[in-house]
Amino acid sequence: MRTVSWQIAQAGSFTTESWASLGWDIQNLFRSHARGIASSLRRRGLNNETAADLTQDTFVRVLTTPPPAASGNFNPKAYLYTISRNLGTNYQKREALITTVAIDDASVPEIADQKPSPEDIVHSRQCLLQTYNALAELPERTRQAFEMHRLGERTIAEIGEELGISTSRAWALIRDAYKHILSCVDAF
Repeated sequence: MRTVSWQIAQAGSFTTESWASLGWDIQNLFRSHARGIASSLRRRGLNNETAADLTQDTFVRVLTTPPPAASGNFNPKAYLYTISRNLGTNYQKREALITTVAIDDASVPEIADQKPSPEDIVHSRQCLLQTYNALAELPERTRQAFEMHRLGERTIAEIGEELGISTSRAWALIRDAYKHILSCVDAF
């Protein structure tokens, strides 16, 4: 009821005295008919959440657009159900205009924006700086072996040959560089 009261205040409501002149007690009408209106909307094929929303909208509509004053003997229940039926029909017409496509979980990454968020950009830059500093701390030969392997895309045998060391020693240098970088860089 709080949502309805706020919406009424925003819309410029019909005064309480005016409702009393029609002989309508809106709170009593809500308590008496809201459940039935929601049930009738669900029977028309709407889900629980939509039916609840349209029930609230029905009472907002009644409060912001009262029945014509010329009709002296007016049936509030019929008026409420007519408004809810019309709102439900309008909702279903709008939904029919919107084309929905079922998407499986595997397709979501293709649709999602691949652009990194600002937080991801900052985090990546921080990791890059930490990696650069960790490489600067390595002994010269270890750093060279690592850079040749990762950046130069050379095989371990080529690295060993170029540095004049065995293949197993070249691998040990690269492994030590990996361990050092991983220990220095956060969130790897």
